[in-house]
Amino acid sequence: MEETKNRFMSVVYQLYSLKDGKSELEEQTGDDRPFEFITGFSVALDAFEEKVKGLEKGSDFDFELAPAEAFGEYIAEGVHKVSREVFTVNGHFDHDNIFEGAVITLMDNEDHQFMAKVVKIEEDGVTVDTNHPLAGKTLNFKGKVIENREATEEEIQHLIKHMTGGCGGCGGCGDHGCGDHEGCNHEGCDHEHHHHHDGGCGCGHCH
Repeated sequence: MEETKNRFMSVVYQLYSLKDGKSELEEQTGDDRPFEFITGFSVALDAFEEKVKGLEKGSDFDFELAPAEAFGEYIAEGVHKVSREVFTVNGHFDHDNIFEGAVITLMDNEDHQFMAKVVKIEEDGVTVDTNHPLAGKTLNFKGKVIENREATEEEIQHLIKHMTGGCGGCGGCGDHGCGDHEGCNHEGCDHEHHHHHDGGCGCGHCH
């Protein structure tokens, strides 16, 4: 296939995580909701993009990405205890949105947003895990290429506009700090009301 810098791609897939000999379905798309992206903009994971961008329309794929190619290794230092005051709204703790297992968006003292999972709520603080949910796991993508063609200038401009106002796609969440975050210092974390109760940033889409 002719190599071009920016290609419009539409794929459907099932994403499995592989760890300790076990395979678990993490996410799947369908013909009614394919994952669409344009190559060259880091919307998809770089390794994912490299695997599929040369495939013809209608081609099947089945490949694995090691943690280093996906969302990195799990880092114990990514777990922090944050003051309960961060999650206080009008003098009251935000019990509706902050509960064990909730995936929330926080902001560090440099205004960088990042995802975190609430691990434990205690009187002296809230423990959050800023590792990406798929950190430390090998990923197995099985799917089909629905479309692979050169992207139009209109599509590229639309994507640029979208990216400046929100999250990307597969791997785009990682670019916004879902696992690449260097750490939130306890004083500098702010709680923003962008909650992802369905598990947060997946690999294919921002939900």
